[in-house]
Amino acid sequence: MHGPGRARLVVRLLSNAPLPQRSMMSKLRRDAVLFDLDGVLVDSRSAITGCINYALAAHGLPERAEGTLYGFIGPPLALAFAELTKQPSDSAVVVSCVGSYRERYAEASLRETGVVPGITDALSQLADTHRLGVATSKPVVFAEPLLVALGLRNFFDVVAAPKLSAPSEHKSTTIGLALNALSPIRAVMVGDRSFDIIGAHQHGLPAIGVTWGIGGTDELTSEGAEAIVRDPKELPAAARRLVAGASHGLPRL
Repeated sequence: MHGPGRARLVVRLLSNAPLPQRSMMSKLRRDAVLFDLDGVLVDSRSAITGCINYALAAHGLPERAEGTLYGFIGPPLALAFAELTKQPSDSAVVVSCVGSYRERYAEASLRETGVVPGITDALSQLADTHRLGVATSKPVVFAEPLLVALGLRNFFDVVAAPKLSAPSEHKSTTIGLALNALSPIRAVMVGDRSFDIIGAHQHGLPAIGVTWGIGGTDELTSEGAEAIVRDPKELPAAARRLVAGASHGLPRL
């Protein structure tokens, strides 16, 4: 989505909490690395699938096996419940399911979500040479506390995410807002789903697909991910290589 969609998103700039120790030169760098949240930085499968089943049960609908719900992690929540209930994404039942999901998720996300092993080291390496940002479809009221609780928030100069009241938005809208806030000369997007790759390409960004998340290699390569990374320790080198080869003067949608 373009144009007015941006007005329904919010970016929280890191203004009060201190950033990790970096050299003065690194703070002046204009290249950036953007990250999806669920599946890339954190393992949220248990929290999200548990909340989906909680919402389904609250509406008298059958619960699903956890593994069958993994494919609903990543895209906007309304789209997930639309498919699960076979109702339009703006229907009363879908809106109500989203509300029930969020009732549980506000607390469950902080208790049932873990940091992907090795990702903290990767972020630390990249933060020395690049500005880092998060571009997630998770509402900002959930994304910000989760990043803080897991000790990841200080790595990021910006978190771009929808407001809780926002309707479903394309990932390219969120990525665009992060880019506008960071104003990088060059950038790369790191994601685990096709939505991340598509959104990155719509802004002229190269994309890195990671295989420890929800989307597999086939999903990521079919959308043209410029690199596939299978372990967080490989991420810094892949990101630096793609950023270095990215176009200058990124377009804005």
